Amino acid sequence: MIQTVQRFNLLARLLHWTMAALILTMAFVGIGMVSTLSPKYHQLLSLHKSVGSLILVLVAVRLVNRLLNPPPPLPLDLPGWQQFLATGSHVILYALMFALPLVGWSMLSAGGYPIVVFGAIHLPPLLPHNAPVFALLRTTHTVLALLLFATFLGHLGAALFHALIRRDDVLKSMV
Repeated sequence: MIQTVQRFNLLARLLHWTMAALILTMAFVGIGMVSTLSPKYHQLLSLHKSVGSLILVLVAVRLVNRLLNPPPPLPLDLPGWQQFLATGSHVILYALMFALPLVGWSMLSAGGYPIVVFGAIHLPPLLPHNAPVFALLRTTHTVLALLLFATFLGHLGAALFHALIRRDDVLKSMV
């Protein structure tokens, strides 16, 4: 008897890999952006705002898709603590994918900066100009970005664990 792999639906798989690439891009662009004084800063900032807004839209689509199309079940023999970590890490990933763009948007608003994405779309400010709030949100954005990157790495490690150690269908369900 041939066992078929239960897969995420096509939209979930496309969103997953697209967002993985975008989030990795954002990490490197963000680090490059804050560590340079070159004229490229403004280009990196523009790219960062645009990709961040795209991630916010895509994570909303992804969440709706996930609610309408539940993911395949985890392996039955997966220990309870690993099931808890899998569920918890997904909740954290989704929360951070929503929070980071919203905190970035709020930060720019509190800083009094225009929020222009894709060179033409002007987003309304979420907060009034307020320098102390801007400073707090800037630190918050950095901390959340580091948390997202750490969670991303944990997620990658878990995928590799399933593929190389457990040799189950968890990674296959997303490819």
